[in-house]
Amino acid sequence: MASTATSTPRPGATPYTGGVTFRVWAPDATGVAVTGDFTGWSASGIALTSEPGGTWAADVAGAAAGHAYTYVVTTPAGRLTRVDPYTRQVRNDAQGDATMAVVYDEGAFDWGRSSYDSPGWSELVIYELHVGSFCENAAEAVGTLDDVAGKLSYLHELGISAVELMPVAGFHGAVSWGYDPGVPFTVEPAYGGPDGLKRFVRAAHRLGIAVILDVVYNHLGPGDSILWQFDGGGPGWDGGVYFYGARFPGDPRPQTPWGSRPDFGRPAVRQYLVDNATAWLEDYRLDGLRLDATAFIRNTGGDGDPSQDIPDGWRLLQEINDAVDGSQPWKLVIAEDMQGDGWITRPSGAEGAGFDAQWDPDFVRQLRDVLEQTDDGDRDMGVVVSALERRYGASAFARVVFTESHDADGNGRSRVPSEVDPSHPDSVWSKKRSILGAALVLTAPGIPMLFQGQEFLEQRPFVDDPATLDWSNLTTYAGIVQLYRDLIHLRRDWFATTAGLRGEGLNVFHVNNSAKVVAFHRFAEGGPGDDVVVVANFGNIGYPSYRIGLPRSGAWRVRLNSDWTGYDPTFGDWPSNDVPAVAAPQDGLAFSGDVGLGPYTAVILSQDR
Repeated sequence: MASTATSTPRPGATPYTGGVTFRVWAPDATGVAVTGDFTGWSASGIALTSEPGGTWAADVAGAAAGHAYTYVVTTPAGRLTRVDPYTRQVRNDAQGDATMAVVYDEGAFDWGRSSYDSPGWSELVIYELHVGSFCENAAEAVGTLDDVAGKLSYLHELGISAVELMPVAGFHGAVSWGYDPGVPFTVEPAYGGPDGLKRFVRAAHRLGIAVILDVVYNHLGPGDSILWQFDGGGPGWDGGVYFYGARFPGDPRPQTPWGSRPDFGRPAVRQYLVDNATAWLEDYRLDGLRLDATAFIRNTGGDGDPSQDIPDGWRLLQEINDAVDGSQPWKLVIAEDMQGDGWITRPSGAEGAGFDAQWDPDFVRQLRDVLEQTDDGDRDMGVVVSALERRYGASAFARVVFTESHDADGNGRSRVPSEVDPSHPDSVWSKKRSILGAALVLTAPGIPMLFQGQEFLEQRPFVDDPATLDWSNLTTYAGIVQLYRDLIHLRRDWFATTAGLRGEGLNVFHVNNSAKVVAFHRFAEGGPGDDVVVVANFGNIGYPSYRIGLPRSGAWRVRLNSDWTGYDPTFGDWPSNDVPAVAAPQDGLAFSGDVGLGPYTAVILSQDR
């Protein structure tokens, strides 16, 4: 077994004909070696050569893809056995912790023929899901990416155009939400490893579905991170080179509410995280990323207090977005900042963080507050208007809107139907008000997102050890599933009659806080087939004839009436017939008409081309 000068600059383990290049950053080490299947796991291993900047590297002839290995890092305090920070594949022990890396050949996977192009952002309807709990598993084990791939045809039929996976990077134990990445470049072995994710992406793309992945850079680990004390630690520097140390008494940077914060002030650590982001997009052909809790990357308290800012964290966000924009600008990078800060989605060249979009905290909080009020009198239509009109900069698509998500339905809260009526989450009122929220998600300006099971009235909270979705509800609430399908098809303009729902235009022209009714006009270019009017009744009183303004003359067709008994036999089926617009001004518009409007109901109108 021999080592030579390196043939590739890539970090990690890179196979070449006849061997593998190993490269690792360990600036505080006094020596580094690699050992594994190719050395018979000798204690000393094969020495790597020191390079400028604190890296160590060598070409090792005879090593190959599939070989397990570890690094032997020599420090003043002794030798440490370490897993490669850049490894794409690991072997875990019985507790679910990574104990050794595996050489992985990125070029070996057969992607097949592909003419797939990521959908435009106006075409996106995102479906957030957790791999481990989305599907039943015959072995009664955690769900896998292959299991989820088996449901992609269902999501395709539903009309979903993008799946957002909660984090799949390697974590401790068998079950996790994924927001505790211990092995940042790997795919959790229980989910199917790197080939499992590639098979999933290949299957999704064949159905025209984009794949977005959650990634976590505000903290790593916590305790099971392979980066912890990678090349040793010391007083005030317990975590080693990858993490902030206590530079002075009371320094708040080392810790987040969930674990240790990486040292964003070190260029090599920032580059490691930039490399991680671009690797998911390039090596796995993902269509986008969602960065978790970015407020805690740029600020120690995550609340925007300028005195707690972390300038190097802000710089990391810019560097990630600049790297993606420089190589794959069509791919979507989303921030979960949840502070409503417009600087997050401003270009980095204009001193913003450079994200394409961010989760909108106001929409989910404001709309859920209105939906979950017990008394109609407490529902404030001004809050609904604020949720509809919120923008980050010029583009409506700079925000992701939703009423349910892993956070909104967890962390001590539950699903919307259960919050509306905890004793009877499948009551008619729970159904109708949760659907009303979904109707606004899918008709408001922005990128709409649903959470797994929302479309078939999943009622259980999303807990730390989430139960598998109750797929029997797909039959129990088949009509509600059809309603979601109809909403999504309208949102994506499948019938060339609702193009305005994919546009930027919004005019909230009718606000009746006494009746609890809001009506708004959505449009792109305007005109028949484009203009859409949405009427939403947030009260428990129906109206056989409710007068609203209309933006154009002619017949307005009812494209969806959420009170239809075809969606649920307990609904009221209040009549909502097509509406002829008359030349009688109303709500600041030149035309008007009478709409049938049931309690807690959304009606969507548009004109034929």
